Amino acid sequence: MSFLSYEETRPWAKAIREAVLLKRMPPWYADPQHGKFSNDRSLSRAEIDTLVAWADSGARAGDAKDAPQPVEFLTGWNIGKPDTEFEMPTEFEVPASGTIEYQYIVLPTNFSEDRWVQKVEVRPGNRELVHHIVAFVRTKGSKWMQDAKPGVPFVPKKREGGGGGLNAEFLVGFAPGSMPEVLEPGRAKLIPAGADIVLQMHYTANGKAGTDRSKIGLIFAKEPPAERVLTVAVVNDKFKIPPGAPNHPVDAELELGADVTLLAMLPHMHLRGKDFELRALYPTGEKQTLLRVPKYSFSWQLSYYLQEPLLIPKGTRLQGTAHFDNSVNNPNNPDATKEVRWGDQSWEEMMIGFMDVAFDAKMEVKKLFPEKKKSSGD
Repeated sequence: MSFLSYEETRPWAKAIREAVLLKRMPPWYADPQHGKFSNDRSLSRAEIDTLVAWADSGARAGDAKDAPQPVEFLTGWNIGKPDTEFEMPTEFEVPASGTIEYQYIVLPTNFSEDRWVQKVEVRPGNRELVHHIVAFVRTKGSKWMQDAKPGVPFVPKKREGGGGGLNAEFLVGFAPGSMPEVLEPGRAKLIPAGADIVLQMHYTANGKAGTDRSKIGLIFAKEPPAERVLTVAVVNDKFKIPPGAPNHPVDAELELGADVTLLAMLPHMHLRGKDFELRALYPTGEKQTLLRVPKYSFSWQLSYYLQEPLLIPKGTRLQGTAHFDNSVNNPNNPDATKEVRWGDQSWEEMMIGFMDVAFDAKMEVKKLFPEKKKSSGD
């Protein structure tokens, strides 16, 4: 539906009334009892009452002289003109039907020195066929996706996970509802000299064949930052969701080996995702709920940016708990009769709690994670 003019909006008055009363729109799923977020788009009670009263009183146009200026929508990049862009060298042909395996495309940066990135955005070339994009930074010498040739779509023989450990870092993603990565001055993500950008492309056939040629744009920090930003995650890829299970729990945990500042969180599941909670278990034994999403929606991949960044001390265990509804009562469930495990496709499942953290830019990334303790038999 279009809301560009009163004439286009007026026929949807009753639907708008229902959507705001049920809080389906605008999409926002964080429990207000846990955390305050700078990008909270939920409506106030007064705003909801205004929209409902407008619909109930005939959805009149109002006086044209009181109307605001027409909105000027951005064309092209949301981050502004990039300092540099990288584009898929050739178009990828998406068939009209069938399952398309994730395609990985290596884009060499050819950076001769380390580059600090303050803003980054990945843009799909064909929004009708691109389900999502994840851009990773692959460090020089990494063996992750080592058989992939630059610029040539590549499907690994076996699943290599959502990244390459310490040799590949999450840079930015695209999915409906997601935003570009825009960091505050003094914070930036690092693309080391000689690194590659690896695009993970998820295409979904829609009955009509087409092509895609996506790209990524970077804006560099004006000076070396005080803090480096890294996307870490609590992940569980070993779960088994039984057939018909209405509320199956899956847990994950990550221990921190250094002090960090928590900036943002993004829970990720697929069509059976029901709810998601992220917590911090501090070394003192105190536990804090960082984010609770009681009604998860796969249709909106939302990030939650803390209004006040939170210091998380060394030794804290970041914990995640997700519940999945694999029952017939879930209208989005592809098949309630099947056991469900981790997988790339939407009819499979994932359990990931992404978290953006900031730390001293001079500190090595490996110090973020405690060294594995050797057993007595080692």
